[in-house]
Amino acid sequence: MGMKDMLLELREKALQDLQAAKDSQELQDLKVKYLGRKGPMTEILRGMGKVPAADRPKIGEVVNQVKQTLEQTIRDRAEILKEEALKAKIANEKVDITLPGRKPACGHLHPLTLTAREIKRIFIHMGFDVIEGPEIDNDYFNFEALNLPKDHPARDMQDTFYITDNYLLRTQTSGVQARTMQAHEPNTPIRMISPGAVYRNDYDATHSPMFHQVEGLVVDRDISLADLKGTLELFCREMFGDDVKIRLRPSYFPFTEPSCEVDISCVICGGKGCNVCKHSGWLEILGAGEVHPNVLKMSGYDPSIMNGYAFGMGIERIAMLKYGIDDLRLFFENDLRFIRQFR
Repeated sequence: MGMKDMLLELREKALQDLQAAKDSQELQDLKVKYLGRKGPMTEILRGMGKVPAADRPKIGEVVNQVKQTLEQTIRDRAEILKEEALKAKIANEKVDITLPGRKPACGHLHPLTLTAREIKRIFIHMGFDVIEGPEIDNDYFNFEALNLPKDHPARDMQDTFYITDNYLLRTQTSGVQARTMQAHEPNTPIRMISPGAVYRNDYDATHSPMFHQVEGLVVDRDISLADLKGTLELFCREMFGDDVKIRLRPSYFPFTEPSCEVDISCVICGGKGCNVCKHSGWLEILGAGEVHPNVLKMSGYDPSIMNGYAFGMGIERIAMLKYGIDDLRLFFENDLRFIRQFR
């Protein structure tokens, strides 16, 4: 069989295979088979040196025609396969517009966010400003400006998550109060709350390494514990209902003097006594007191002219009492069965 006949036979066989290709991958494989470096067309071209010189122009012309025919057929077949694939995709992915629409899943706020917003709403209505501060704070604002020098024993429970020798994850949002006083002109009245995340090395059913606080501060002339009690009583009634009662118990905090713990009548039993309140009828809710004169002095205020009160509460604690939650860790486990109860 002459070379020309071999070329024509190869062309017919290749054309049949190319037209029968079912997808792009099969077409690519056939292209490599016939026109690749190890394909028959390449072998023929390499053997052109054995063809008599007089026949080479004619054979070369046939080789180029066959090659061009196969390349054009491959391009045409590729376009056809591309269109067929697109039609198949459209057919498989078509939307049945007669089907009823699917309602999108609607999210909702976390119980801690709901509680924090409610706390802020109540205090804003009482004329308080909401001021936020850095979660990474230095030792001075987190401790020393709050009457907690480096050798103070009350620091032991809070000296935990240090980043450098002087900077740590704040253990309370009270540092925002010191920052606010020092940012104001001396003896300027202040009425503020500072909500946010705080960090301490605790973890059990009632403690978490990360939790949330709202600290409050009022500084003005002639501020008494009666003003503090009235403010907190109004807050507790707004948060827990008109029937709730509060009481103040003497306590100790380095940054207030005098200091007190604030209890509310048990929201479960109404003050009659139950397992939640340990049959006392009262639940501890926050700490408070008159701002210590040292705190005022360190922030540029004159305690002989100005005084005030401060308080601090855990948002998790308020949420647990408001919603009857018995384990603080539930707030951070992201269990949808728990979170969906607060829609």
